[in-house]
Amino acid sequence: MSVETLTFGCRLNTVESEVMRGHAGAGTEGRDLVVVNTCAVTSEAGRQARKAIRRLARQRPDAEIVVTGCGAEVERAHYAEMPEVTRLVGNAAKLRPESWRDGAVPASEDIMAVRRAEPTRIAGMSGHTRAFVPVQNGCDHRCTFCVIPFGRGHSRSVPVAEAVAQVRRIVEHGGREVVLTGVDLTAYGRDLDPDLSLGCLVRTILAEVPDLPRLRLSSIDSVEADAELIAAFAEETRLMPHVHLSLQAGDDLILKRMKRRHARGDAIRLCAILRDLRPDIVFGADLIAGFPTETEAQFARSLDLVAECGLTHLHVFPYSPRPGTPAARMPAVPGDVIRARAARLREAGAAAFARHLDAEVGARRRVLIERGDTGRTEAFTPVRFAEAVPAGEIRDVTVAAHDGQALHVA
Repeated sequence: MSVETLTFGCRLNTVESEVMRGHAGAGTEGRDLVVVNTCAVTSEAGRQARKAIRRLARQRPDAEIVVTGCGAEVERAHYAEMPEVTRLVGNAAKLRPESWRDGAVPASEDIMAVRRAEPTRIAGMSGHTRAFVPVQNGCDHRCTFCVIPFGRGHSRSVPVAEAVAQVRRIVEHGGREVVLTGVDLTAYGRDLDPDLSLGCLVRTILAEVPDLPRLRLSSIDSVEADAELIAAFAEETRLMPHVHLSLQAGDDLILKRMKRRHARGDAIRLCAILRDLRPDIVFGADLIAGFPTETEAQFARSLDLVAECGLTHLHVFPYSPRPGTPAARMPAVPGDVIRARAARLREAGAAAFARHLDAEVGARRRVLIERGDTGRTEAFTPVRFAEAVPAGEIRDVTVAAHDGQALHVA
């Protein structure tokens, strides 16, 4: 019996693949099973997943290929028509053990009808000292470029007690860092009774799991950062000084056409507030290049955000139209212009990261060893050691140099 997972897309997909691997391993005796966990955030993500499925079928003709994830929700017909695909498992069913029993045919449940977040209940991620804990799923917003709400359903939160129990379980099994993740993480708690906030969850985890050395957040929405969360960055040293922001653009009109909830000034203001409270904080951001109607002047305002927000880690996405979204009907920017703008954003991001590495030389940093000779600082900067170091250790080091990609210690 063999169970393999092939994962595309976000951190949430990564941890969900680990859950599915465990369920499938308990109920697939005698079969060769490959679970392909798809992404639908861009058309390229879907193209890559379908290409991988065809390659798998050629390499392992006897394997059972099961497709799940957001692609299986929003592009169900495309995957169902592929002769290589044995069956589909929707997002509503994929975390349930019974969906992976031999011969199971999960019901085709409408993801928009799901109102409860399924906790993952795993002890960690194979081969990782950092563990992701999904505490929120789905999204109630309707950004004009995005199909993910239709793949993930409505926003729903894991109750605080279950989230704390999951973090505690990871620490008891040797986990050294936990990353709270979700589709719209800063929406955490609004559906609970009584309603809570992400900041409240962070404070509770740190108070109730004192042996957790590091707590980190995945991407957050700048306008939805609650007061308790902002205060936690100032007061909780175990909350890592690294914030990744879902910005998408730097021009207010483009943000309005994207139907985002923040303005340019909101993003700049949050970065300034957090930097005043936590001077060692480092920011990352998602930015889209070439959104429909974007002019050169509007793009320049996105480019300027790298300096104005002090961004260090940049994730750049060339705009990709998703069928059925409002943005797909807007006047398109030519493909060569999109690619050129994406390249310019990446260049600005690379230059900002290089400046960050330069500033780190000579500094004392605490590094969590991940594997072999690599690790991460509290601000998520990659570090390389001169020799292999036991994974899971946290070491105080002096940065000696960098190679443009990672810091080096003696």
